[in-house]
Amino acid sequence: MKKLFSMVLCLAFVLCLFSAAGAGEKIGVSMPTQSLQRWNQDGANMKAQLEAAGYEVDLQFGGDNEVPVQVSQLENMISGGCKVLVISAIDGSSLTTVLNDAKAQGIKVIAYDRLIMNTDAVSYYATFDNFKVGTLQGEFIRDQLKLDATEGPYNVELFTGDPGDNNINFFFGGAMSILKPYIDSGKLVVKSGQVEQAQCATPSWSTERAQARMENLITSMGYGPSGVKLDAVYSSNDSVANGITNALVGAGYTKDNFPLLTGQDCDVTAMKNILAGTQSMSIFKDTRTLAERVVKMVDAIMKGTTPEINDTKTYDNGTGIIPSYLCDPVFCTKDNYKELLINSGYYTEEQLSQ
Repeated sequence: MKKLFSMVLCLAFVLCLFSAAGAGEKIGVSMPTQSLQRWNQDGANMKAQLEAAGYEVDLQFGGDNEVPVQVSQLENMISGGCKVLVISAIDGSSLTTVLNDAKAQGIKVIAYDRLIMNTDAVSYYATFDNFKVGTLQGEFIRDQLKLDATEGPYNVELFTGDPGDNNINFFFGGAMSILKPYIDSGKLVVKSGQVEQAQCATPSWSTERAQARMENLITSMGYGPSGVKLDAVYSSNDSVANGITNALVGAGYTKDNFPLLTGQDCDVTAMKNILAGTQSMSIFKDTRTLAERVVKMVDAIMKGTTPEINDTKTYDNGTGIIPSYLCDPVFCTKDNYKELLINSGYYTEEQLSQ
């Protein structure tokens, strides 16, 4: 009898531990689209790690970057009993009303890699150091062109992402903190004159729109292997860089005369382009690391403790500073991709083979 009682006590203790950790509770994960590899990987990593921690996961993708779809999905998550919402917003300013409902019901909100603006319903923000992303890209162009050791001038064009994504303020701002002094001095020349963020934006981070804009620049500026020399193109991410690559290849550029071209996310297509010599680099943001950080945040919230944060100054969403955790990005080229991507298990060699 004593042995049975002891077993019952042990079982009760174990159940209490699971309950304290929030095991079995439902967590809503809202990603912006399935049309980009990046968000498929983020969603899959998040779901796998949350489920491994014992949570039920409602993972949804917002159509093809369709704000009404994302809002509707969040409404269903709120009414469906989700205790925490992890959201990568399609448009950072479009969720105020639906998140007011979440706050009214005591649901905590973690903004995932894109800051949600103009609502006090956001409890925490988990992301990479996005200003550093831009500075790494700018420094790559500076160093590869040897801007501090050569006379120039060098021709460059600038591309960033969706104007509704608050991250472009940091990507583009970080890059321009490095490149603008050289543009101002005339060592870097943007022949199109398109140097303002709004002029360089690419709606929905669209490969097709980036390709169309690059094709227009090639035609209007006379860029080409036997025309006006184009030394570099700054691109904030890989989906935009892929469109730029398509346009440049269509204009006759090859690996032997391809302009420097930056990117971000180490998408499979971009990595194949890097290995083929038609993209120069990409920023690696290991989404497994970010997912792990968010799971720790969720656990802390469910246990009633304060999640670990490392930034309380940078990210103001219009209602105040959002406590944040910033992961470190690194740059990837054909020289270090095996160490970063293959040896770490992020990709296999077969996935990146031509």
